[in-house]
Amino acid sequence: MGRYILKRILYFIPTLVLISLLAFIISIQAPGDPVDRLLNTSSATGEMLVESELVQQQRMQLRERLGLHLPVFYVSFSSLSQPATLPPALRPDEQQAFRRIVHTMGNNALAGDYYKSLQHLYQLHQDYPATSEVGSSGDSLRSGLQYSAASVKALLQEGNAQRVQDKLQELQNLYTYNIYFKPLQDGMEEVVQSWQKGTTNPSLWRNYIPVIRWHGDNQYHRWLLGDGNWLTGKGSTYQKGWIRGDMGTSYTTQLPVRSVIASRIGWSLFFTFSSVLLAYLISVPIGMKAAAARNSFFDRSSSVLLFLLYSMPAFWVATLLLMNFANPDVIRLFPSSGVAPTGGIPEGSSWWEWLRITLPYLVLPTICYTYAQLAFLSRITRVAALEVLQQDYIRTARAKGLSEGKVLYRHAFRNALLPVITVFANVFPAAIGGSVILETIFTIPGMGRAIIEAIYQEDYPMIVSVFTLTGVLTLCGYLLADILYAMTDPRISWKK
Repeated sequence: MGRYILKRILYFIPTLVLISLLAFIISIQAPGDPVDRLLNTSSATGEMLVESELVQQQRMQLRERLGLHLPVFYVSFSSLSQPATLPPALRPDEQQAFRRIVHTMGNNALAGDYYKSLQHLYQLHQDYPATSEVGSSGDSLRSGLQYSAASVKALLQEGNAQRVQDKLQELQNLYTYNIYFKPLQDGMEEVVQSWQKGTTNPSLWRNYIPVIRWHGDNQYHRWLLGDGNWLTGKGSTYQKGWIRGDMGTSYTTQLPVRSVIASRIGWSLFFTFSSVLLAYLISVPIGMKAAAARNSFFDRSSSVLLFLLYSMPAFWVATLLLMNFANPDVIRLFPSSGVAPTGGIPEGSSWWEWLRITLPYLVLPTICYTYAQLAFLSRITRVAALEVLQQDYIRTARAKGLSEGKVLYRHAFRNALLPVITVFANVFPAAIGGSVILETIFTIPGMGRAIIEAIYQEDYPMIVSVFTLTGVLTLCGYLLADILYAMTDPRISWKK
């Protein structure tokens, strides 16, 4: 058994690698800048405002912590002119423009000098004297500064050489003919000189020499294994790696994604496993009895009733239950929402008190989680049992004089469980996903609501983590199903 499990886990490794690559690609291709989302700055909304020096320092520290200044993967294919790593202070749109400027100049060092001069000029707008010192010209100066800062910001995001040239000429005229822009003229001259130095005699030949680079430290490596020792994780400074439970930081709550999932997954696990347990306890006996009494009144009536339940949408049943059993105007047997009283459970309560207070909140959601699975599982059990009951060894057992109950549950039951075990393998990914509809209707703080909130708020670390966890738990479900197959059916061998 141990060798079989190890072998299956080794087979899963390529799939896990593929899942991690897909999750990483989704995370880096997500729209927007993670730094803007974590800083929650005004630039995240598209406003062109000058950032303070403190915000810029925080931006650079975050980019370094997230590893966004590193190459994307272990191997990169580029030209000799392109740099191995990009300046850490650049946003994603600025990075694209920087690569185009490098292609224009054919020299990443000169392009880096040009971008440094632009960033210096952008900072000079922040250091400009207060507009109250210029008297009645304060309003027009403030408007001019805002336009100038927006123009410099646009240059950081512009990769077209002709448009860069036109914008530089426009800013030069603005600074030359307005005495109030004199503190910015030196910075402007530095930008113009660095641009002319890179474009006067460009090294375009460097664009046509291909280069293959190896990057031991890259974004995927940090995302998966952290920035410390790849095997032990020791020495990690910013990231421990997804494989060690470091799933990043939620954009919405600014908390580690791991803690957000840990706080939400409990209720999803409870309702998923409790409903599956109840569904199996009810549907398997019904399916076995329906197979034993094929075409009887019980078989037909149970099929009609269970399919009727299966055809009713979960949101409709949940609403119907709330209107009739949590409504003061009809019958108020159960609370209408939540999983505990508003004031919480009193401190020092025993487990019996906790159960007594909490149980009424769990009845209606559990019913809604359970009823739809009954028809599906009972029909699967019935079909599997019908096939088994036609086997020769079942006839032999009956010929030996065994009671119908012993024939059904001692001889036929185990072999009829194989399709049911296959369905059970899907419980694990369902647990991490929760139920968006039911958790919303009953106000359950589970994973379903967490996922839909993350989608609405574009909380990509949370979305990617749930996607990756779902893939991993799906593989775990398949492994458990394989183990249960061999334990249930003696015809299935560990060695074969």
